[in-house]
Amino acid sequence: MDWFENWFGSPHYKILYQNRDEFEAQEFVENLIKYLNPANSSKMLDIACGEGRFARQLAEHGFDVTGIDISKESICAAKACESSNLQFFTHDMRLPFYINYFDYSFNFFTSFGYFSHDRDHLSAARAFAASLKPDGLLVIDYLNVEHVMANLVTEETIERGKYTFRIKRRIERNHFIKEINFIDDNNQPGKFTESVAAFTLSDFIRMFKTADMALTGTFGDYQLNDYHPVDSPRLIMTFKKKYA
Repeated sequence: MDWFENWFGSPHYKILYQNRDEFEAQEFVENLIKYLNPANSSKMLDIACGEGRFARQLAEHGFDVTGIDISKESICAAKACESSNLQFFTHDMRLPFYINYFDYSFNFFTSFGYFSHDRDHLSAARAFAASLKPDGLLVIDYLNVEHVMANLVTEETIERGKYTFRIKRRIERNHFIKEINFIDDNNQPGKFTESVAAFTLSDFIRMFKTADMALTGTFGDYQLNDYHPVDSPRLIMTFKKKYA
């Protein structure tokens, strides 16, 4: 299995990241909806949706929303919230899904760049494009490489109740590597490793050009302020699918 197939469905993942800013995430989606101004009938795809927090928020606005994720555990949890305009499927983002069907696709919270080989990232980019109708829009929310490099914390220890997580970070083969070692509440050791490609804006433009998608906008944070290559905490991109 690839690292992400085990890690994101793990209970240890939820424990480590339990303090993430949920309000900021919700605010981001609201800002996106105001900016994109989708039609009420819009069909939306949340790619790598996890347990569906963003997909649920989109569906609350009345849009027809589908979430996909490779983690069976995450999709099992998400399915508890399905409704007439919200559904979830276990699916690998590298494979086509509902061709020419969606008006909007979203890839939130650095849920790209997980693969070891460029061919897999290109396959994912083409699958993203294939799911969209002609003229459909894709939003990708990614880390900003230069900002991460400038602020990289190489080692830290995080306490979560009876859990102790010891984290080491490094850059290796153009990937950000995070080694996560922990002692659980039964005093048993465990280890996971995260690996995310250090893709820049030019890398994304190149990849999605092969999928006949063109960059239409960039933002540097969840308030949708302008993107700055050095100072912005995020790299948020919008791409439009070209007509065949």
